[in-house]
Amino acid sequence: MEIRHLEALVAIGEHHTFSKAAEALGTVQSNISSRIARLESELGAELVERATGHLTESGAIVVERARRILAEVAAIASDVSELNADVRGDVALGMIGTAGRWIVPLLLHALRSEYPHIRLRITEGTNSVIEPQLVSGQLDLAVLAWPIEAPELSGTDLFTEDLVLIVDREHPLATRESVSFDDLAPIDLLLPYPGTPLRREIDEAAAAQGVSLHPLVELDGLRTIASLTFDGHGASILPATMLTPHLRVTFVGNPIEGIAQRRVCLARRRFGFPAAPVRAISTLLSQVVAGTTNAPAGIYLS
Repeated sequence: MEIRHLEALVAIGEHHTFSKAAEALGTVQSNISSRIARLESELGAELVERATGHLTESGAIVVERARRILAEVAAIASDVSELNADVRGDVALGMIGTAGRWIVPLLLHALRSEYPHIRLRITEGTNSVIEPQLVSGQLDLAVLAWPIEAPELSGTDLFTEDLVLIVDREHPLATRESVSFDDLAPIDLLLPYPGTPLRREIDEAAAAQGVSLHPLVELDGLRTIASLTFDGHGASILPATMLTPHLRVTFVGNPIEGIAQRRVCLARRRFGFPAAPVRAISTLLSQVVAGTTNAPAGIYLS
């Protein structure tokens, strides 16, 4: 079994065709076919369905381990560079959207001065999208909302943020200093998709007060919910950071009584030793968040 055989299989898992895998690895399709055939021969199992280009069940298992192996191989050079006080390499960072809009500028500013040779790739999405990528090794770190579901991951708190009812200034509840769940019961709300971390927090708080909320629509994407609210389609319950200063002219974010603040954490895999660039970004990210003096309204640093 050779590294290039594993690279070929991972590339097919990501691109789903031999030709695109060859293009991604800078080689020709015949080389990819040969490498896959040798790997299948050694393992005694079909790894790729030739008709569709998709991985078989055995192929998916091999790819999951292969990603970890390739990450460890890449980490060797990074760790050696660290000994020379010149950390370089690639880091794939996942980020929920509400955190990314204020954390990423801080991180990029610090990165330029502290680690100019680290190349950062940021993937934005929800917990449900980012967690599997972090578990599989496609991402190295992630900023996620608590709770984290995957048992393979652990998290360290970064900050908490208020959850608020966002309505336009003409709404009957707009002038209230705070609202209760009884106030929300008769309203059709734009809500996160059931089962997502934020929706669970909302539902648990409502149930504790004996209230059932009425969703107008349910979506797995806070940015989309916010856009619909700001386009006049209805009220929503969202982190306070979604209401940026220029929007406060038209909209208000009312605190909701009886709901906990949302926890946001830095997540990583429990097992394996991260490469030097990953360790550097992990430390740097925690430092820039803890050290900021200009966090958005509704953010409370850990």
